[in-house]
Amino acid sequence: MKDERETKEKLLQSARAEFLAKGYQGASLRSICKASGVTTGALYFFFKDKDDLFTSLVAPQLNTLKAMLTEHMRQELLVLDSGEDAAENDFRGDAYASQQVLHLLYQNYDLFLLLLTGSYGSSLEHFVDELVAISEEHYRKLADRQAALLGVTPPQDYTIHWLAHMQIDAFVHLLTHEPDEQKALAHLQDILQYMLSGWNGLFQPPVSPGP
Repeated sequence: MKDERETKEKLLQSARAEFLAKGYQGASLRSICKASGVTTGALYFFFKDKDDLFTSLVAPQLNTLKAMLTEHMRQELLVLDSGEDAAENDFRGDAYASQQVLHLLYQNYDLFLLLLTGSYGSSLEHFVDELVAISEEHYRKLADRQAALLGVTPPQDYTIHWLAHMQIDAFVHLLTHEPDEQKALAHLQDILQYMLSGWNGLFQPPVSPGP
């Protein structure tokens, strides 16, 4: 068992280097096996194919991210349903949750950057769309409940979809443009303030067009 664990770990380490250097499409299982000092037969003992190997490498971090987002969204709905700060939409957990997400991304900077820039051709190439869908479903629930509490018309589906994209794209842009976590955190604070202000504005009377 120990030898099997060590062999699998060698394969994952070599795969990490290969995928980071060449992306999913350019990576070679033969090169990974050679770097690991194992046969291709040994690789197929642990992994079905290249996609399974790639997923095994990045899925743990991605699943942690999804779990963090899901838990924050659950807590956010609980706060709204409790009536706490509902009128002002003052979700005090937003800043903390965003910082935790950002820290996870930068703790695993290379792997998340690989997902964003080198996962084409794999089963995870559309993972950003999946995150947007999760965010959109949550925003729809949140907007409907908040609108009902305030007695106003909820935002349209198009607006909710756009907001979900904007939220996820904010983290994508930080990760792909700012390699320093502390600088990214400073940017995130401005982004979060802007997004919260914009969210609150959706539940105000519409701005009338000029003359």
